[in-house]
Amino acid sequence: MFFSFNKGKTMKKILSVSGAVLALATVLPGAAQADQLQDIKSRGKFICGTLGTAEPFSFQDSKTRAVVGYEVDLCKKIADSLGVPMELKLIAVEARIPELVAGRVDVVAANLGWSPARAEQIDFSHQHFVSPQKVLAREADAGLTSPADLRGKRVSATAGSSSEQGARTHIPDVNAISFKDPPSAFMALQQRKVDGFVASELMLAKFRTQAAGGPVPVKILEPALFIEPWGVGVRKGEKALLDHVNKVLDGLQASGEIDPIFNKWLGSDSPYKMKRDFKIEAIKG
Repeated sequence: MFFSFNKGKTMKKILSVSGAVLALATVLPGAAQADQLQDIKSRGKFICGTLGTAEPFSFQDSKTRAVVGYEVDLCKKIADSLGVPMELKLIAVEARIPELVAGRVDVVAANLGWSPARAEQIDFSHQHFVSPQKVLAREADAGLTSPADLRGKRVSATAGSSSEQGARTHIPDVNAISFKDPPSAFMALQQRKVDGFVASELMLAKFRTQAAGGPVPVKILEPALFIEPWGVGVRKGEKALLDHVNKVLDGLQASGEIDPIFNKWLGSDSPYKMKRDFKIEAIKG
C-alpha cells in the first residue's frame, strides 16, 4: 500500500501550519521567556514611565525644567545599578498600565497603588511608599465630617486612579466624577460641582494649604477611606527585572539610603515634614 501526494500542495500546508503555530506562540502567555532586563542592558538605557505632574513624586523643577522627585530618584537608583542612563517618559494616570503592557516603558513609577485588579495585569515591586487615601471637602459644609457623610453625593477623582475606584468601593451610592488631573478635580470642588475630592493625603494637604486664606477653604475628612501601598510596576513574566528592582529597593532600605531620599522630598527637608512610618517590603495583598 502506498499514498500519493502533491508535493507543492503539501509543502504549502506545512508552511501554513507552521506559520499558525508561530503566530499562536507569540500570543500565548509564557510561550517565550521574556528577558526585559537583558534588553535594557543591550539597549543601553532604562526607560521609566512617570507622571511628571505629581509633586513631590515626579514634577518639573521650576528653575531647571527637569523632571525630579521621589520616584524619579528611585528610578535613577535602578538605572545606576544597571550601569545605564535613565530616560523618563511622561505618561498620564490612565495610561500607566497600557504603556507598560505595550512595552513602551521598562517600568512604571507613577503613584501606582497596588490593587487586586491591577495585580492581575502587572507585577508590583516591594512597596516604596504607603499612601492613606482621604477626602477633601469645603470647610463651609459643616454637615460633612467624615467620608460616610458623602453617601449618595458627588465626589471628584483623577481618571484611572485608585482614588476613583476607591471612592466607588468605600462610599455607598457615591457618584464619582472623573477628571483628567488632580488640579481639575480640586477645581470642581471649589466650584461646587462636587461635594468631595478623593486623593492621597499628601496631595490633599497640598491643596488645603493652597486654598488657605482664599474664598473657598477646605478640610480633610477623617478617617482614611483606605490605605494604599505603592510599588514599581513591571510587566508580567519579567521575573529577572522584578527581582532586580526589588534587590535595589531592599538595598536602599537595608543601607539606610532611602532615608535621605525620603527626607529630601517628603520628610524633614521638605515642606511636608512627613515621618516615614513604613518600610520597603513585599506588598501584603
